[in-house]
Amino acid sequence: MKSLIITLFLVFVYSIGFAQVFRIDSLPPQGILLDKGWKWHAGDNPDWAKPAFDDSKWEKIDPTKDVYFLPQIRKQAVGWLRIHLTVDSTLVNKALAFQIKQTAASEIFLNGKFLQSCGIVSHQPDKIKAFDPVEEPAGLLFNATKQTIAIRFSIQNNLPYFSFNDPFRFFLFRVREVKDTDRFNQIRKIFNYLNSIYCGFFLLLSIVHLGFYLTFPKQKANLYFSIFALATSIANILYVYVVRHHNVTVKVYAGVIDYLFLLSFFSLPLFLAVSQLFPRPKKLYDWFLISYLFFGFILIFFIYEWGLVLAFLIPHFLTNIQSFRIALSAYLQHKRGADLLVFGIGSQLILYFAFILTIYGLLPSPYIGYGFVLRDVFYHLSFVCISLSFSAYLGKDFAFTSKDLGEKVVEIEKLATEKQQLLTQQNEMLERQVTERTAQLNQSLTDLKTTQTQLIQHEKMASLGELTAGIAHEIQNPLNFVNNFSAVSVELIEEQKEALAKGDTQEANAIADNLSQNLQKITLHGGRASAIVKGMLEHSRTSTGERQPTDMNALADEYLRLAYQGQRAKDKSFNCELITDFVPDLGKVNVVPQEIGRVLLNLFNNAFYAVQQKQKLAPADYQPRVMVSTKQLDNQSDRRAVEICVADNGTGIPEAVKAKIFQPFFTTKPTGEGTGLGLSLSYDIITKGHGGTLTMSSKEGEGTEFVLTI
Repeated sequence: MKSLIITLFLVFVYSIGFAQVFRIDSLPPQGILLDKGWKWHAGDNPDWAKPAFDDSKWEKIDPTKDVYFLPQIRKQAVGWLRIHLTVDSTLVNKALAFQIKQTAASEIFLNGKFLQSCGIVSHQPDKIKAFDPVEEPAGLLFNATKQTIAIRFSIQNNLPYFSFNDPFRFFLFRVREVKDTDRFNQIRKIFNYLNSIYCGFFLLLSIVHLGFYLTFPKQKANLYFSIFALATSIANILYVYVVRHHNVTVKVYAGVIDYLFLLSFFSLPLFLAVSQLFPRPKKLYDWFLISYLFFGFILIFFIYEWGLVLAFLIPHFLTNIQSFRIALSAYLQHKRGADLLVFGIGSQLILYFAFILTIYGLLPSPYIGYGFVLRDVFYHLSFVCISLSFSAYLGKDFAFTSKDLGEKVVEIEKLATEKQQLLTQQNEMLERQVTERTAQLNQSLTDLKTTQTQLIQHEKMASLGELTAGIAHEIQNPLNFVNNFSAVSVELIEEQKEALAKGDTQEANAIADNLSQNLQKITLHGGRASAIVKGMLEHSRTSTGERQPTDMNALADEYLRLAYQGQRAKDKSFNCELITDFVPDLGKVNVVPQEIGRVLLNLFNNAFYAVQQKQKLAPADYQPRVMVSTKQLDNQSDRRAVEICVADNGTGIPEAVKAKIFQPFFTTKPTGEGTGLGLSLSYDIITKGHGGTLTMSSKEGEGTEFVLTI
């Protein structure tokens, strides 16, 4: 019974003490990773580094796990790890090395003696500086078969740790022989060299296809592929930077940027390139994938365990499946070069699927040398296959386009030569035609000038006709006076003779006085008739263009009366109220009176015509009115400015024709009643001949106002 109790006691002691000892019997070339037998405890005590300290009550831990899955260690500012080793005697006093990879700050102790510090361990969170040695070898010597390793650590909790292809593992401790560290360093150099070649390959592809795009911008697939290749190069450079950099803060943020390149610029440019090469209407599924690729990367920050799958693996895989479907459909339609993309995208899908299986342990991923495992080969080959197929297709397409363009250039040059010959012949023919047409145009211009002169003269004669009609009525009054007073004077002479015969000198003298008055009136009215005739002659003769001081009030009043009498000569029943508002002290203005008279006569005739036309349609109480006024204007210069306003309450001018009234040959009068030159000539006389202005304002149905400024 006593022996049984002793046996059970020994078993119990072994189970709590020796069962947690990590045993190292030998060291293979890749070394031994201490991933079992670790214990940890929160807090800080220097005695915990000593090998004799009893850590039997400490909590077991696997420090090789992702730091996210060890929440207990992230709650404390400082904590300790311990592990007990049993080393084979062949390894005692032998030159060894240890390698550390961590996402923490640590201080390493061997059997209570300080070995190495990696980062800054502190009780103050803002002073903690996590440091990753990235497995750089450090010397290690076991002086006995029983060893105790203690790690004092702190976690930098202010960093955005997230699920990464190479997880942010808490703490890895590897032991290997010194001779194997040289091989390790050599492998690392080879790895870096191969990765540089890999990144350079994609960078070269990016530059080449960017050149293709700049040469032929219509093929946007070259731009999309260039973006993809550049993103692939940058992402792999950043990945190595994340894996190899010592500063954990830099590693974490570089990892975030790396994922942005992975998720935003990998699958989307390839999908857009395929869609551009083989155009088809985008469906809801396509837009869903594009949106997923744009915004899916956010999931890596919120769904830690499945963020990598949901944000990268699944959308990348689904997008390439859709790209494969588009390429396969194009291949079935016998589109040029589609077989290259079918092969490339298909190979990428197979290799990428194998990569996913290795990530989740559904397919073995053994170490194949030079720092690579099988999973890495699947991943990188998948991108190489799809890149080579795209590059081959786009290169072939560019060569085809260049050849086609070359043939078209030759054809264009041939056509250009033929067209040049034809153009030379046509130029010679055109020169002959131009010479002939120029002669014809010169003759036409001469005829046009002659016709224009005749039309202007015709307009003058038309205005003379209007004036003559008014003069005929206007001159009748003084002629009647002359005739009447002449007849009366004859009778008075007979009476004077009789009075003289009777010797009645008083009566004879009275009759003589009457005769004198009659002769004065005959002279007055004869002078008036003479002035009217003189004015008619001046109006009819060609103007010399010489200006002379002219009473504008008298000129306006005279032509108003003449125009009115001329209108009454045409229509005896026409009556119109004439309203004048002349400034008394207007003074004389230097103008060509004949030309200003023609302008006024034209404006008055138009006004009388407008009120006469309205009278035909207006109610009986309508009273035609034509108004003329003059005023002196303020002028900044020394020259005087006079304004003459001619207004009527006639038919007005429609809006549609207001812009045309000063154009030659434009008239609103029926055929035969106007030449269309009156207002055009008037405008030229005022603006060009006298440097003034002639403006019009009118409202249809209410009347028109012309303002003449000199």
